[in-house]
Amino acid sequence: MQSGASPPPLRVNRTRTGIHAKPTPSPEAELDEPELYFNRELSHLQFNIRVLEQALDASHPLLNRLMFLLIFSSNLDEFFEIRVAGLKHQLELGRDDTGADGLTPKQVLKEIARITHDQIERQYQILNEVLLPALEAQRIRFRRRNQWTDAQREWVRDYFEEEVMPVISPIGLDPSHPFPRLVNKSLNFIVELEGQDAFGREGGLAILPAPRSLPRLIRLPEALAGEGYADYLFLSSMIHAHAQEVFPGMKVHGCYQFRLTRNADMAVDPEEVSDLASALRGELLARRYGDGVRLEVADNCPDDLAAFLLKQFELEEQDLYRVNGPVNLIRMMALIGSMDRPDLLYRPFTAGLPKELRAEGSLFDTIRQGDILLHHPFQSFAPIEDLLREAARDSDVLAIKQTLYRTGADSPIVGALVDAARNGKEVTVVIELRARFDEADNLALASRLQEAGAIVIYGVMAYKTHAKMVHIVRREKGELRYYVHLGTGNYHSKTAKLYTDYSLLTANETLCEDVHRVFQQLSGMGKPRNIATLLHAPFVLHERLVEMINREARLAEKGKKSHLIIKCNSLTEPRLIRALYRASRVGVKCDLIIRGMCCLRPGVPGISDNITVRSIIGRFLEHTRVFYFHNDGKPEAWASSADFMERNMFHRVETCFPILDKKLAQRVRKDLETYLVDNCQSWLLLEDGSYQKQEAGDAAPISAQETLLYAYAAKP
Repeated sequence: MQSGASPPPLRVNRTRTGIHAKPTPSPEAELDEPELYFNRELSHLQFNIRVLEQALDASHPLLNRLMFLLIFSSNLDEFFEIRVAGLKHQLELGRDDTGADGLTPKQVLKEIARITHDQIERQYQILNEVLLPALEAQRIRFRRRNQWTDAQREWVRDYFEEEVMPVISPIGLDPSHPFPRLVNKSLNFIVELEGQDAFGREGGLAILPAPRSLPRLIRLPEALAGEGYADYLFLSSMIHAHAQEVFPGMKVHGCYQFRLTRNADMAVDPEEVSDLASALRGELLARRYGDGVRLEVADNCPDDLAAFLLKQFELEEQDLYRVNGPVNLIRMMALIGSMDRPDLLYRPFTAGLPKELRAEGSLFDTIRQGDILLHHPFQSFAPIEDLLREAARDSDVLAIKQTLYRTGADSPIVGALVDAARNGKEVTVVIELRARFDEADNLALASRLQEAGAIVIYGVMAYKTHAKMVHIVRREKGELRYYVHLGTGNYHSKTAKLYTDYSLLTANETLCEDVHRVFQQLSGMGKPRNIATLLHAPFVLHERLVEMINREARLAEKGKKSHLIIKCNSLTEPRLIRALYRASRVGVKCDLIIRGMCCLRPGVPGISDNITVRSIIGRFLEHTRVFYFHNDGKPEAWASSADFMERNMFHRVETCFPILDKKLAQRVRKDLETYLVDNCQSWLLLEDGSYQKQEAGDAAPISAQETLLYAYAAKP
């Protein structure tokens, strides 16, 4: 959006998922018609917009509202680095392929630019007009240069001279100093200069990269802040204020922030790679300098300088984003971690434990007595870590196998695996090196495990290993017994406190044997062996999910009761969508809880009018993948590592496991029903592709996450 245009109002967003309002197909329409599908990338943008909406929701504490606004920035960065970069790459290759929605890459890029320009302007409007005044009312201030007192200016000058000047490196632009290669998402300044430097060179333009080693947000000493205030300054303001000192003897006419987002996707050709780890190390270096995809500049940057930068990065006008504030907002996240203001944050809680796990004794004994289902973060992730620690030191444990996707550099789980290997256990770890943006951590984890004596496998070259599995072999009374953990989320202690996920601990012989066979597939070679209970991709998961949806449709056609509930992060795979359309057509009630992307169009008369799609956005990131089928009164509940996406069904190793214990399955059903009645954090997908926030009105407010927190967390 051009500067000076009236900003969009701060209200619930009504941006559609498609380029235009799609015409309504007839009830007899073929189920592959483009009008029945929303575009994946535009639907992804809708999720990010729902995250931004949380910054306006006064039911969240103030610092958490700021956090949502910053998460929007982080999400948008990745969206440009991966999704927009991919679309641009398609155009460069001359590919004009369309998806199920019928839109070309060029059309999608144009619509992305339209939506994101509006929403980024809206984001800064929320920051400047809503959040910053609210923070100031709580005595937390961000001081602009024109607000500094004389004492503050003196302190800033000293800080700049002592902390910034020794590490800053200005780059003059001339024939011997061409435009530098700037690191992806780094903060930089373009500076207009006049005069001659020490070598007699005439001034012109210079680039001033902000030192990456310095914090972007600096708190003023209490003695210099207003009484009772926490005052913060941006590093960018300090550099602006002292740009003249960086170029002594020259006149600085202008100094303007900018930030380039680059293509950060990693391409590793399985046919040309003999050593995946080495190939990824090389790609990690290249990622910092991929092709430009977006340019952010301060809104006061002159048009000619913005055009100059666009030309340097080979970008078009629609790739330029002018912002009314810092170009690197995500760095403000440091404020939330450093503030001692619990009154402005979510109330803390202690994750609960089911009564089976509260007693002293061996976890192996407890799991042998029956399956245990944990719902994180309401219930603790610690039992999974404790199980691995116990296995590491238990003399009866012979072997441990585990998959790792996103784990964390200082993971207690990795520590337990290292101890197990050092204690002489057979430890085999399948590490997915290509977990996006966790590649470097996973390479380090692989080295640490190998040094301890563990066998490290990088999975299958053409298929990311996304399954979440632990398999433990223990000798008991002269026989070998298996114990298993299966989950919907990663083995990551920190995200287990922020993401909703299910964990199943089981000694069920059939399920444990299935997991054993999946590990054999991953570590060895050969055809898929018969797996009795577990559904796994890329082999049978997609086929069986379609069949279970079709089974509900057949029951409905016979006049029997039918109902399905699907909860996952994304729904984009066309064949699964068509199966849901067919089920809806014959009367199956389909309740879909899809947090992020959804390409299915609900509410189309005669096609999807029995389908309801809702998205829950709240304190915790909804991450559970769980599926319920009524099955004519013989209900089935399944949990999975996989979303309803093509990549999960056909290009990843995934698992989908049944909840065999009837009481646990009923509990899963009850959890899902709690999400279906949420009227506080639920957004309903409408037929036109927009999302409508659900309001309690005169009814009692129901927050699914708060309800589950009350039900499962430890009582104070």
